[in-house]
Amino acid sequence: MGSREDHASGMTTYAAVLRNPRAARPFAAAVLARLPIAMAPLGLVLLVEELRDSYALAGVVAGAFAIGAAIGSPLWGRALDRFGQPRVVLASALPSAALLTVLTLVTATAAHDAALPALAVLVGLTFPPISPAMRAAWRVVLPDLKQQRAGYALDAVAVETIFVGGPLLLTLLLAFFDPLVPTLVTAGLQATGALLYSRTHAARTWRPAPGEHAGPGGSAPGEAALPWYRRTVALVAGIPIALSVMAAMSVGFGLLDVSLAAVAEKVLGSSDQLGYLFAAIAGGSAVGGLLYGGRNWTGPERRRLPVCLGGFGVLLGVTAIVVGDGDPSLTVLLPVLFCTGLFISPNLIILGALIDELAPAHRVNEAQAWLSTGVTAGAAVGNALAGLLIEASGPVRSMTFASAAVCTAALLALLAQARWRRLSAARTTRSHDAATESAPA
Repeated sequence: MGSREDHASGMTTYAAVLRNPRAARPFAAAVLARLPIAMAPLGLVLLVEELRDSYALAGVVAGAFAIGAAIGSPLWGRALDRFGQPRVVLASALPSAALLTVLTLVTATAAHDAALPALAVLVGLTFPPISPAMRAAWRVVLPDLKQQRAGYALDAVAVETIFVGGPLLLTLLLAFFDPLVPTLVTAGLQATGALLYSRTHAARTWRPAPGEHAGPGGSAPGEAALPWYRRTVALVAGIPIALSVMAAMSVGFGLLDVSLAAVAEKVLGSSDQLGYLFAAIAGGSAVGGLLYGGRNWTGPERRRLPVCLGGFGVLLGVTAIVVGDGDPSLTVLLPVLFCTGLFISPNLIILGALIDELAPAHRVNEAQAWLSTGVTAGAAVGNALAGLLIEASGPVRSMTFASAAVCTAALLALLAQARWRRLSAARTTRSHDAATESAPA
């Protein structure tokens, strides 16, 4: 099938998915609920820097949020299988939104600086597992495998668009309102999105596949007797390196977000310019994800991961060079950012599919929660590191580090190819043997 036919077929499939109300409603609610994934870390950086006049403290607060999210997300992911989606989503999202509201208000008081990272840890610890919940929901509302893949692609585009669209919304709010408003709006979006999602048909009817709960807490036979550090799906063969790739790439996201804010303020001379920068990279990300997800590719997706990551990392380096000229023109900078964005969403599509392939069948949701941890924690760490780099050396150095982080992810993905290929072959062999044994004589 030619590329033009692939593109037409892909667009038709996307349209069919979005016309299905049982798919479109949870997807829209999940997008709303996940805006805080990108808004909360950067919003905290901007809030603390504005009210406490310290990029360093702002970085510490964002890092504290990352630590909380890294601890909480896998626990909430496992809870999804055990208690169902509505209860877990609400039990995490509503406290997290309330704590973010408290943190915002405390920042504006004379409270000691140490109170801010302490509250930020709690906000991250209760951050809801919307992404793994939505990935499971696609399997409920879209039984057709081709439409499922289109759903995953739409979801990846949404997540990557959130990472640039969320900061864009933050900056627009900051331009017109008090510095407290952006993070208060973030808390409101999280609570509203979670409430809407928990009421959808997909969330209420999703159940673990038969056999997923062979032991306590969703463990397979014999797993419950193992120590916790051996039970975690994050240590299943092949998954640690995939999570490392995601974390390294997401550090680049976090560095990029804060770097662009600093470029607008310190290089272009006005934070009002930030909207154009985020819009350019968001547009590229959306276009790249839709084109990638709508094409019928041949061969394992994992082979394309180093290429997509490499393209992203190299173009981040080009962006740093353009900014480093001292007086970059938007007519040059915006097209470079758009081209950079083209490589973003395909990476999430590939990594999501890779985690599904590597994880045991009864642990897929938990594994996807670990992937979400990599995104959230990596981006927040990048936000924190960017604050320190910008305060010390300016935005060009921070953007250069973003390029280095993503190129490191590309190198890790390249080195992991042989390992992932062997694991995939072993799984195919086991599936074939199991099918042969169960076949009638």
